[in-house]
Amino acid sequence: MADTKIACLGGGSLYFPRVLADLALATDLSGSEVVLYDIDGEKAERMAATGRRLAEQSGTGLRVRASADLDDTLDGAGFAVSSIGGSGAEVTRNVYGSWYHNADMHIPAKYGIHQVIGDTAGPAGMMMGLRSIPAYMCICERMEQRCPQAILLNHSNPMAAIMRALHKYSPITSIGICHGVQGGIAAAAKLLNVPADELECRWIGTNHYYWFTALRHRGRDLLPDLLQRTQAADGPADHAMSADLSAAYGYRIVYPDDGHIIEFYSFAARVAEQQALPYTLADSARRHGYDASHPMPDREPASADVRAQFLLEFDRILQDVQLPERQEEGVHGEGLATLIASMATGRRQVCILNVANGSAIPNLPTTAEVEVEAVTDSAGARALTMGDAPQVLKGILEKRFVWHELVADAAVKGDRNAALQALLIDEMAIPPRDAAAMLDELLAASADLLPQFH
Repeated sequence: MADTKIACLGGGSLYFPRVLADLALATDLSGSEVVLYDIDGEKAERMAATGRRLAEQSGTGLRVRASADLDDTLDGAGFAVSSIGGSGAEVTRNVYGSWYHNADMHIPAKYGIHQVIGDTAGPAGMMMGLRSIPAYMCICERMEQRCPQAILLNHSNPMAAIMRALHKYSPITSIGICHGVQGGIAAAAKLLNVPADELECRWIGTNHYYWFTALRHRGRDLLPDLLQRTQAADGPADHAMSADLSAAYGYRIVYPDDGHIIEFYSFAARVAEQQALPYTLADSARRHGYDASHPMPDREPASADVRAQFLLEFDRILQDVQLPERQEEGVHGEGLATLIASMATGRRQVCILNVANGSAIPNLPTTAEVEVEAVTDSAGARALTMGDAPQVLKGILEKRFVWHELVADAAVKGDRNAALQALLIDEMAIPPRDAAAMLDELLAASADLLPQFH
């Protein structure tokens, strides 16, 4: 059993209800303290109340509180969990509904770039990174003073760009957590009609873009079968582009949602208007909150009435949060509590994490941010060998790793030229003069959250 302190940063984020529920069930973490910090302290206080309710129901002795002081939150912490969206203290359920993200989507549309989700690559993904990475750098500086041995677990996007900045510019041990691979394994298992936790999988890729290179079940190679069923099945309309790409490459996209895959292909986003996006991507964009036919919303401070209505909805969401029947683990979710408990106790456990490549994929750069299987220990986690990237995927990924590097450098140094280079190497690139003009508009829209560029 490990009695540790867990700092939750961006603790008012609606990512944390499931984290608190998972932690409340973790008997290995009995007696541990969870401290929630958010620049919107009222949200953190309400989230902490939910955590105390769940802890009381579980009976594991988890202690939960909120703090308005970042140093108090971090002092002596063994772990820090972050969910920072890069939209400041704006009154919104998530970053995708923020004024800033609206600007990230509407401004590029004027230049012929129609994005769908906009949190991984493209102009919107870059801007999300430029706004959030400085906050992470500030947190890591405090962690060096208050809890230098703590492990930072990041959940925010753009995952790979944030992780590259953390690994390049901070000595704090940091790991990225996502559920894309787990979702992809579950989707493959359903198509093959086998239990997800019985599949032996190898994949190559970075966050939100990975490919199965090997898939076995009880000694039998199922990758050809998966490819055949992917093409033959009447799958979801928003997986159609992924199915076509898988057929072309001979490797199966792991997480098949086209809304993320579009960010890695220039043919998809460079269209005259949103409705011209291929497949069902226009509908996907609207479901994610971006409708090009709607004007860019006015930027106005949230009134007292708007904030009051938001907090009512926030409270309703929190009231509906209940303890799950079991903890998340394995291929059934991010398994944050199990991950923390394994590292806190030094227990070896295989998990899926975003880490620096090292030698996990031997023919990719050692500094590349990849999402792979890893094994935990008391020092964090070590990546397992996934094998070489096939040539066709290697070329796509290496270009993306350069983009991660440029976004990380631009965000930390306030380097406008690095940001421009990131736009030009991106799959959604436009001519240099247009890109420079677009960049000026994007930086101006987020100027209050980009002090490093002033």
